[in-house]
Amino acid sequence: MRIVYACTFLLAVNHLTSAVKVKNGSQKFSGNKDDKCFCKLKGEVDDCSCKVETIDSLNNQKIFPRLKSLISRDYFRFFKVNLAKECPFWSDDSRCALKDCHVDTCAEDEVPPALKNGNGKENKYAEKAQEVHSCAEERELSALDTTISAESKEAFKNWTEHDESQDLFCDIDDENSAGLEYVDLRLNPERYTGYKGASPHRIWRSIYEENCFKPQSKYGYGPNNKLAKQPYEDMCLEKRAFYRMVSGLHTSINIHLCAEYLFPSIGYGDADWGPNMEEFRQRFDPKTSDGEGPQRLKNLYFTYLVELRALAKAAPYLLEEEFFTGSDEEDEGTKRGVEDLLTVIKSFNDHFDESKLFAGEPNEARKLKEEFRMHFRNISHIMDCVGCDKCRLWGKLQIQGMGTALKILFSGDTIGPMSTVNASSKRNFQLTRSEIVSLFNAFGRLSTSIHTLEMFRKKLR
Repeated sequence: MRIVYACTFLLAVNHLTSAVKVKNGSQKFSGNKDDKCFCKLKGEVDDCSCKVETIDSLNNQKIFPRLKSLISRDYFRFFKVNLAKECPFWSDDSRCALKDCHVDTCAEDEVPPALKNGNGKENKYAEKAQEVHSCAEERELSALDTTISAESKEAFKNWTEHDESQDLFCDIDDENSAGLEYVDLRLNPERYTGYKGASPHRIWRSIYEENCFKPQSKYGYGPNNKLAKQPYEDMCLEKRAFYRMVSGLHTSINIHLCAEYLFPSIGYGDADWGPNMEEFRQRFDPKTSDGEGPQRLKNLYFTYLVELRALAKAAPYLLEEEFFTGSDEEDEGTKRGVEDLLTVIKSFNDHFDESKLFAGEPNEARKLKEEFRMHFRNISHIMDCVGCDKCRLWGKLQIQGMGTALKILFSGDTIGPMSTVNASSKRNFQLTRSEIVSLFNAFGRLSTSIHTLEMFRKKLR
């Protein structure tokens, strides 16, 4: 079967319809007290024992406020990424020309010195920097700076394939490779960019038709380019889990783009950002989503539980990290924040149980696991075909974060709800700084989505 690398849950989701801005930024819409968008957000999450209501309480009251503060720290806000790769699978001249599609990258002197020299752990014996510089104050996004730093111009050196026993689910750029640049995530938030049309539709079709488990019949895009309903309940647990993770991430990104929607300017005024209530309803009301919207919202909770469990499993490893940036005060604050968050996560007693996956006949289980892993690795490559720099940035980060979560779940000496991983594991478990940054930020996006749902729920009543 032809492999089409797929992954941009960020793309089709950016294909938002235009909205009408009215006085004071409010919108006219009809709501009802029992809004149908949320009709499935109750009871147990599919293929899990945890209830939606339990997750809402845990996330909104405990995890979201802690995580929001934590990922604003220097260690987590700077992400090193290559946004200049050409699409290797098809010619695409649809790079977004809107200024809101562009990404501000950091100049060399704007990045904490410790972060420029590797993962932090390699620098723990180095002299700590005297001063930590920060990126310029938040401003209107400018064109992408594609300059490659001197230290990144050399080709890969001493490249070593990661141990396949660690079950890598996506390919990660070597942090010293050419083309990588630091991006300040605070200056480049995930939100609506205006990127839409044939290019994102092509990528989204590739995700579902080429790289997502599905019944071969009853699937695909139908009339008017609408995605047909997927009877994924008939698939095995592993394939349902894969689909729900993809759908949950897709839903999360849709929520962000509806919450941070760009309303056109009126007259000579500036365009405004804000929640688009009608767009949210258009995407999740059963009447306007072929009945799929409520289930898509519920799939978000499944994806959340998977990444929550990964953080719990990796807690012993993460508690040994130094989170080194060169500032004693900053590093200590980051460590305290991580410890506080992980304490809350570990206290949760209804985690996703990864041992239920790939638990069948050994040969068939290995074959299915390899197919599962290959599908996800395929998905991680198509981000280089995304025609919007900002979408590409957040797509790379969130897919890498999800891949890191899967790597954690299937690593270690044992697999199961009580299992953990640490640096002394027999399988030599290790996370790079890039994996840690993407894991926390990807989970932060899911946490924000669930928190934002409460806002939409209240406004639509």
